[in-house]
Amino acid sequence: MHFTPRRLRTVVSAGLVLLSWCAAGVTPAWAAPVPSAQLDFGGMMRTYRLHLPAGGPPSGLVVNLHAAGATGADQAALTHYDAVADAHGFAVVYPDGIDYSWADGRGASMPDRQGVDDVGFISALVDRIVAENGIPRGRVYATGLSAGGFMANRLACERADLFAAIAPVSGTLGTNVGCNPSRPVSVLATYGTADPVVPFDGGPMIGRGGPSTVVSALALVERWRQIDGCPNAPSDEVLSAAGDGTQTHRIASDRCAAGTAVVFMRVDGGGHTWPGAPGILPVQTVGAPSRAFDASDASAQFFASHGR
Repeated sequence: MHFTPRRLRTVVSAGLVLLSWCAAGVTPAWAAPVPSAQLDFGGMMRTYRLHLPAGGPPSGLVVNLHAAGATGADQAALTHYDAVADAHGFAVVYPDGIDYSWADGRGASMPDRQGVDDVGFISALVDRIVAENGIPRGRVYATGLSAGGFMANRLACERADLFAAIAPVSGTLGTNVGCNPSRPVSVLATYGTADPVVPFDGGPMIGRGGPSTVVSALALVERWRQIDGCPNAPSDEVLSAAGDGTQTHRIASDRCAAGTAVVFMRVDGGGHTWPGAPGILPVQTVGAPSRAFDASDASAQFFASHGR
């Protein structure tokens, strides 16, 4: 998503309550949530925001990845994932990318060009949070928007041993990024057919960091079906219209290998947005938002049903 951090924070703060940031270290298990914490990885001090549910050990961990040009705090505000995670007993962590982006493999971001190991950083962050909070290792998940969606797909491709399920929104994979995971991963993928930033049909795109060539939504979903050994043709459920000019098809492949599933939320007429979240940029820039479902609620429910 192509926007500046200042612009995003200004618009979001007008419509959402932004959570405060303060310098703090990692606290013991299920103590007060840590608004901002640090992890030294690869010679760089990386930052993240961690939210823990009250009342006991978390039942799982969701890594929620921001779009290019944004921060972890912005992603927390946009997706209201703290409250969603609380409803399922999940911890949720919002890492910050270098230069407000991720090394997702496309070569279109500064961290990619500088050789930043974001797969390694996020994996180390997961290891820390899981160990310090008694989280079951079979219940680690990732979601993200735009560049965060690209990164979530890359994490599943390279660390299927760590992530049981992912829920990318408006982000596929670069055509130069291989995907041969070590084991099946459940996937809930959300893509708008009228996305003006990440083309639904794949091909060249220009994001905040520069040009790249990306896999189409349909091709990536089919690749995940192949990886997960989904045996049957998917079902197709049309969600009730929300009067926003979009229509969502929930195209689901269940009973795949190792209990996995691949679900494709195809938002016909939808743009480069997080369904269910307030529109924070002009429709002319990112396309139409969808109100037929809430991507945060949908992903948390999917994760709760697809641990290992």
